[in-house]
Amino acid sequence: IEKIARLRGIKPEKANFSFICYDLSHISDYIKPIDNTTFRVLKKALPGPFTFIFDASNKVPKLLSSQKKTVGIRVPDNHIARCIVKELGNPIVSTSIHDDDDIIEYSTDPELIYEKYKDQVDLVIDGGYGDNVASTVVSCFDGEFDIIREGKGDLSEYL
Repeated sequence: IEKIARLRGIKPEKANFSFICYDLSHISDYIKPIDNTTFRVLKKALPGPFTFIFDASNKVPKLLSSQKKTVGIRVPDNHIARCIVKELGNPIVSTSIHDDDDIIEYSTDPELIYEKYKDQVDLVIDGGYGDNVASTVVSCFDGEFDIIREGKGDLSEYL
């Protein structure tokens, strides 16, 4: 967590990291219990282009949940990320790579990512170009779904 924050040039407690989980069974370890309605929406929407924000359970490292006591959870529709998580047997920490370019907000070109970070990370996996549209971030509290950031996912399809 500290290394990723350092790469992004931010303090760990200020970062908005999320967990990438393989499926819904991983999620329950890191969030406080949710109601049936929320579970049904997650079951329909995941894997997909969403980051859901929940109250963090006490299994979430303090640096990840910071002072907010919340955690972002993703089950992406990306087979590479999900296979890594499945093989590891636990979630991985995720964050977007903001680009220095004024036009493109997120880096998705594997060669450019490699050139920029090759001396700072353990490895870069070339899975082809990524999507340049961020996930939709949804706050999930008290059975309510509030869109924090509009992105690729349209939550209304699953409500």
